[in-house]
Amino acid sequence: MRTVEQGRILDFGSLFGRWEITRSTADTRGELFEVRVEAPPGDGPPLHVHRHAEESYRVLSGVLEVNVEGEWERVVAGETLTVPVGKAHTLRNSAPVVLINTHKPALEFERFFRRLHKLVTEQGVRLPPKDLKSAVLTGMLFAAHERENITVQPPQVVMRVLATLGRLLGYRLPG
Repeated sequence: MRTVEQGRILDFGSLFGRWEITRSTADTRGELFEVRVEAPPGDGPPLHVHRHAEESYRVLSGVLEVNVEGEWERVVAGETLTVPVGKAHTLRNSAPVVLINTHKPALEFERFFRRLHKLVTEQGVRLPPKDLKSAVLTGMLFAAHERENITVQPPQVVMRVLATLGRLLGYRLPG
């Protein structure tokens, strides 16, 4: 078993599982950002688009279902699926899955995921949001990272409205 630097682990617990940053933005000089994900069963992020990056999923064990432009595709152990720039997508898995997730180029995806981790583990944000605080902080995060993620469902304008409300209420995102 290899030793992993503590700063490279993002443990989301039962929500999104354990993530290990295998190739950071700094490691690759911005070429890509890569994480090894051990995910429990569940639904993934909201339907979203990356306007400036492609995203790939290489499944190591289990089965991942990825919806690209309204079509669900099964990705099994040993397979990789790449979502091209600008294509709406989300994912889910009905059983535990281990995968390598890569965003290329890195942009600010690492910062986005580190902030999301802090919101979940330090500020009690629940996903999907079921309370005002969780909805507002999630909206603020997505609005702050529009270069990385544009939500389709719900529409990005909802995230912007929530972000404005959050600023009016004095909410702040982690660094």
